[in-house]
Amino acid sequence: MTDMRRTLLWVIFIMSLVLLYDNWNKQHGHPSMFGASVPAATVPTAAPASNPATASVPGAIGGTAGAAIATAGAASAPAADQQVTVTTDVVKATFDSRGGTLVRLQLLGYRESADAKEDVVLFDDTAQHRYLAQTGLVTTQPGVALPNHLTPMTIDPGPRTLAPGADSLTLRFESQPVDGRRLVKTFTFRRGAYTIDVKNEFINGGSTPVAPQLYLQIERDGKPADAGSHFYSTFTGPAMYTDAGHYQKIPFKDVATESHEKSADNGWVAMVQHYFASAWLLPAPQPREFRTAQTGPDDYTIAMVVPMGEVAPGASKTIDATLFAGPQKEDMLAALAPGLERVKDYGWLYVLAKPLFWLLTRLHALLGNWGWAIVALVVCLKAAFFWLNASAYRSMAKMKAVAPKVAELRERYKDKPQEMQQQMMRIYREEKVNPLGGCLPIVVQMPFFISLYWVLLSSVEMRGAPWIGWIHDLSVADPYFILPVLMMASSIAQVALNPKPPDPVQAKMMWIMPVAFGFMFFFFPAGLVLYWLTNNLLSIAQQWVINKRMGVVGK
Repeated sequence: MTDMRRTLLWVIFIMSLVLLYDNWNKQHGHPSMFGASVPAATVPTAAPASNPATASVPGAIGGTAGAAIATAGAASAPAADQQVTVTTDVVKATFDSRGGTLVRLQLLGYRESADAKEDVVLFDDTAQHRYLAQTGLVTTQPGVALPNHLTPMTIDPGPRTLAPGADSLTLRFESQPVDGRRLVKTFTFRRGAYTIDVKNEFINGGSTPVAPQLYLQIERDGKPADAGSHFYSTFTGPAMYTDAGHYQKIPFKDVATESHEKSADNGWVAMVQHYFASAWLLPAPQPREFRTAQTGPDDYTIAMVVPMGEVAPGASKTIDATLFAGPQKEDMLAALAPGLERVKDYGWLYVLAKPLFWLLTRLHALLGNWGWAIVALVVCLKAAFFWLNASAYRSMAKMKAVAPKVAELRERYKDKPQEMQQQMMRIYREEKVNPLGGCLPIVVQMPFFISLYWVLLSSVEMRGAPWIGWIHDLSVADPYFILPVLMMASSIAQVALNPKPPDPVQAKMMWIMPVAFGFMFFFFPAGLVLYWLTNNLLSIAQQWVINKRMGVVGK
């Protein structure tokens, strides 16, 4: 009976790992291990206009509107006339005069790695990586051309660097007239902020009324932000939020299907990657549509489309928006818009992960070091579950105490399996041992420790954060593999303290599994390995004390 239960637990554990890995594959557009690969979506595209600089983008309301907006971006446009770079204390932003598009954004406070001299580049427009923030106008009125994100614009003169003591810096673009109609974009940067205030003013210089719609769009290729590891990954791709639909991640493979909420009077759109994100935000309540499209083999867009109402000849209409582009710091994101902190990928245990991160930040404020804050948080969790762990370890100690009797029974009744199971159950009853008593308390705690795993994996605060000695960055692997080796040794020590399985094959598996899984940790960020190592050491200490009290140490 014990062997069967132990085997069942191993099967469940291994199958869970396989299913989690398969689900990760499907979420990131890779083929499933259990079925055919997902075919690439075919996106209908409109023929490019003869002059993309003055082309209208038809279909502002309708089924293919998202594709229509994206098609304008994919059209063959002339070379950019001019680029201008704005520098503040936290960002360096480069704009293209064609459409007033943000084509490059460096985050000055973040390096590519702890030892690198290059800043993190979020937005970019090169042969290797495409990631842009765009705005423009569309309309359903036939024959009406409006400025979009391909229309040439002039740039007003002015300062390009935030001056010492200044709180803000403004950059203004004005489009060339399209049938007398103009779009003016004003970008306002503020000191210490990863947000840009974007004022979009439509001026109807034509002879007829126009009902334009403003689109706020993010375009990105499907390449992951960094190489990461085959053993762990966070979400990369478009995301959106509404009060009704809440937070929705949209895998790249699902972008063309537009299987998401289509409209609301609140919400935002974003592009998410490990540690960083960008998002278009609007004041609520204000009607808006949400659109996604695949514009090429590896090019995707997500956009909000906002009606501006009818604008009479000679009149103008303005919509203010905010572009966020920066690190996924929870407090900062939560203050910007409802639900924006969800872009920080906590997996499916968000409800537990959020308070754990709150506690981690409080410990960091007290200790001043993220590594020691991780150690302290694991200590807090182990203290919270002390009595539950004690119950599990006492059960394991009892199992270890009766192991010689069980081994003797297996040898005596090896040809009578049914009678052997009956005798084993008799011993368990007499010794008051529950074979599953050591498993259930641990299962109860697993969601909390899995949540902490996601907290450490997703928190940008770990990026470049040192601990002690050779650990200069908790977000990358231990350069000398000292922590992974210690973690593997501690896992083996735990096996030695646990009751030995009566079955020889299972006994060998108990020793092989820590080594096999231990090798995975050679590629994990040091902060994650530190968390597992601390947990293992505290578990070993508690279990050893209980085993000693019950007289089973060394057996």
